[in-house]
Formats: sequence, C-alpha cells, structure tokens
Amino acid sequence: MYYKGGPEVLKYITFDVKAEEKVGIVGRTGAGKSSLIAALMRMPDPRGDIIVDGITANKLNLQAWRQSISVIPQNPILFSGTLRRNVDPTERFVDAEIWQVLQNVHLGELVKKLKNNLYHELTEGGKNFSVGERQLICLARALLQGNKIIVMDEATANVDFKTDQMIQETIREKFQNRTVLTVAHRISTIMDYNRVLVLDGGSLVEMDKPDVLLAREDSLFAQLTKHSKMDP
Repeated sequence: MYYKGGPEVLKYITFDVKAEEKVGIVGRTGAGKSSLIAALMRMPDPRGDIIVDGITANKLNLQAWRQSISVIPQNPILFSGTLRRNVDPTERFVDAEIWQVLQNVHLGELVKKLKNNLYHELTEGGKNFSVGERQLICLARALLQGNKIIVMDEATANVDFKTDQMIQETIREKFQNRTVLTVAHRISTIMDYNRVLVLDGGSLVEMDKPDVLLAREDSLFAQLTKHSKMDP
C-alpha cells in the first residue's frame, strides 16, 4: 500500500532471483510492475521482506540500501554540469575509466567529437543530448558504479529501436556478472533473458524461461507476446 489504510497493490508475491540472472518483468497496464520496483526501492517500505544475500532490506539504512541498487528509469535523470560529473557524480574514478564505460555504451565516438570531451557542459536535464543519448549516459553511470543489482524500469520506452538494441547489447555483454531486473517496454528485448516474471492484478501469475511460457497454451505471457507490437 502507498498510504496508511490504503489498498494492497501487490498481493502475496514470493519469488527468488539467482545471482547474475536476467529477469524480465511483464504484465498489462496496472498489473503491478512499477509497484514491484517501488517496493524493491522501499518507496514505501513493503510489509513483507526483501532479502539480498541473506540481508533483509529494512534492517539497513535506507540511503545505503538505495545506493546499492542502480535504477535506470524511463525518464533519464541528468543534471546541469559536465558530462564527466553526470557519469561519475562522486568523482571516484579516473578519466580513463570514464572513457572506457562511455565506449562500452557506444558513446565514445560522440564524446570525442565534443569540444570539451568529458568536460562538455550539459544543460538542465541534459537536454542538449537526445533522449537516447541521455539514457546511454545513465547506463554508463550504472556500469561505472559497479552495483550488483541493476533495475531497468521501462528504460527504453522513450528511445528508438536502434538505441534500444544498443542498451540490450550492453546488458548482454557488460552486465554478465550483474543481476538485472527489467520492466520490459518491448517484450522482444527480453526473449533471451533467463526468466520472465508475469504479473496480473498485483499478483505473480507465472515465472519461468521465456520459451517455456510461450509453449504453454494457457500462458498469460504467450498472450501478451501475441498481442504486443513486435519491432522489426
């Protein structure tokens, strides 16, 4: 629930995710996908327990918990200042490491063409970059931080198909040793994930490998895939 006395949004959900697994989260509008991510980030603290490596979330300082998970939302979060500061806000890394992650997310050549390279100034919200470029900057930040849990909350909803492909390629190649939870905008992008978690009405209705769910005639995932707009 989002406020005291409010309705239960998520209903008796129990599941486990293995280390380094890639799990897609799908469901119709209002199924509870965003609420599941909000619960993971403790916005607010859920009634049940979220346990990572044997540690219960609400036993930790809230800020420390949130800093241990990298979230890439639908609308990229950038701020005024240099490109370098947006990729490395805490200034913990050297320039060579910044260049490496920019290369990894397919932004290296673009940044080389900028007058001040890493020290190129972003306008408010990074609006002097395209939406796709802004999202790739956020991806570079997550890659640099090194957190073991990455959450993609419909991060590709506002980008073109080419940029979506770049993001998915980066996840496959550079996040192999991270656990990735992806609320999918395009179902086609999670077909090679380890498992898919399907929500409906705030409940978990099925969770298995994509091909296993597609093979079931009564699968909600199969229905969603059939009716989704598949990109070329």
